[in-house]
Amino acid sequence: MSVRRLQEPQPEQGWHSKRRSPSLPEVYKSMKVPTKGSFFRRLLAFVGPGYLVAVGYMDPGNWATSLAGGSMFGYTLLSVILISNLMAIVLQALSARLGIATGRDLAQACRDHYSKPVNFSLWILCELAIAACDLAEVIGSAIALQLLFGLPLIYGVLLTALDVMLVLFLQNKGFRYIEAIVISLIVIIMLCFGVEMALSRPEIGGIVSGFIPSPEIIKNPQMLYIALGILGATVMPHNLYLHSSIVQTRNYEDTVQGKKSAIRFATIDSTVALMLALFVNAAILILSAAAFHSTGHTEVAEIQDAYQLLTPLLGTGIASVLFAVALLASGQNSTLTGTLAGQIVMEGFLNIRLKPWIRRLITRAIAIVPAVLVIGIAGEKATGSLLILSQVILSLQLSFAVIPLVMFTGDKKKMGPHTAPKWLQILAWFITIVIAILNVYLLYGTFAF
Repeated sequence: MSVRRLQEPQPEQGWHSKRRSPSLPEVYKSMKVPTKGSFFRRLLAFVGPGYLVAVGYMDPGNWATSLAGGSMFGYTLLSVILISNLMAIVLQALSARLGIATGRDLAQACRDHYSKPVNFSLWILCELAIAACDLAEVIGSAIALQLLFGLPLIYGVLLTALDVMLVLFLQNKGFRYIEAIVISLIVIIMLCFGVEMALSRPEIGGIVSGFIPSPEIIKNPQMLYIALGILGATVMPHNLYLHSSIVQTRNYEDTVQGKKSAIRFATIDSTVALMLALFVNAAILILSAAAFHSTGHTEVAEIQDAYQLLTPLLGTGIASVLFAVALLASGQNSTLTGTLAGQIVMEGFLNIRLKPWIRRLITRAIAIVPAVLVIGIAGEKATGSLLILSQVILSLQLSFAVIPLVMFTGDKKKMGPHTAPKWLQILAWFITIVIAILNVYLLYGTFAF
C-alpha cells in the first residue's frame, strides 16, 4: 500500500501551522473563474459543488423517515422537512465560507486547532459516519436492483463494489465530469418524483398547510419521534467536510474581494441545490401521504413495501418502476460524494494520502461486510434495521462536525475579513444547540423503545 506523509509548513496568523498541500490536490483550483462578464456567467463557474453536497440530503437513508412520516401522518411533517433543509442551508454556507476564506477544509482546520488525541477521535467518528452513510447507499442501491431486476439482495450488495471503477474513471476525466454526472442523476430523481406526484394527485391544500408548523407535532409523541428522525437524518456530517474542500476546485482570486465574491457565489450554488433536495424529500413524503395515508395504508415504512403498493394504488406499473429508478440514481449519486469525503477526512485529520482506489475499496468494504453478514444471518428483512442503524450513527457524529465548523467561522483570527457576521453566528449556534438536543432525544428514543 502506497502511503505518503506530508511535510508540516511554518505557522501563520490565527493558526498553529501554515496551510499544507490542499485536499484533492489533483483538482485544486483546476476550474477557471471569470473576473469579468455578467453575474450569471460568473455564477455558472461556481455551479457544481452545491449539487454534490445536495446528494447527501436525498440519499436512501432519508427515504424511510419520509415514507413513514407521509403514510402515518399525511402532509403534516412537511414543515419538519422544510425546517431541516433551512438548517442545512445555513451550515453548508458556513462550510463553503471556511474553505474559501482559509484555504483549509474542515478536517484540516480541526487538525490544526485540536490536540492529536482529539483529532484522532474526531477522525474515527467521521470515518464511522462515512461508513454508515455508505451502508445506506449500498443497501439502497441493492434494494433498487432487486426491485428492478429481481437480483437477490446479497448479490446486489456485492455488485455495488463495482462503482469503484466508475468513481476512478470520472476522477481521471476531471472534476466537471463528476459534477455533470451528479447533476444528471439529480435531474432523473426529480423527473421520476415529478411524474409520481402527478400520478398520485395529492391535495394541494394539504401540501400548503403541511408546510406550516403544527402544534400537533409536539403534542403527539409518535409524530414527534418521526419528526426528530427526519431532522436527525437530514444534515449529513461528512457533507460539511466535503463542501469545505470542493469549493476550492474553483480558481478564484486570492484577494479579499475575490474571496468575498467566491463566498457569495458558492452560497448561492449550495442554496439552490439544497432547495432541489427539499423538493425530492418533500416529494417522497407527499407521494407517501397521497398514495398510502389517504388509502388507509398508514404503516408503510419499508422501501420494498412502498414499491409493491404503488402499482395497485396508483393504477399503473410505471409508478413502481420510477420509484425504483429514482432509488437507484439516489444510491449511485451518494457513492460518488462518499468517496471524495473519505479522501478529504483521511488526508485532513491524519495528514496521510492514500491512492483513491485504495481509499474507495476500504470505505466500500466497511459498508459491504456488515450488510452481507446481516443479510446472510438475519435475512433480507433486516435491511430496514440496518438503515435505521446507519442514521443513528450519523446522528451521533453530527454535533462533532457542526460545533467546530460554527466555532471556526466565528473566529476573527482564523477567518479575518470573512468572519461570519454576528447574526449568522447567533443563528448557527442556535441551530447547533437544536440539532444536539434533538439528536440526543432521538438516540434516547431509539434505544429506549
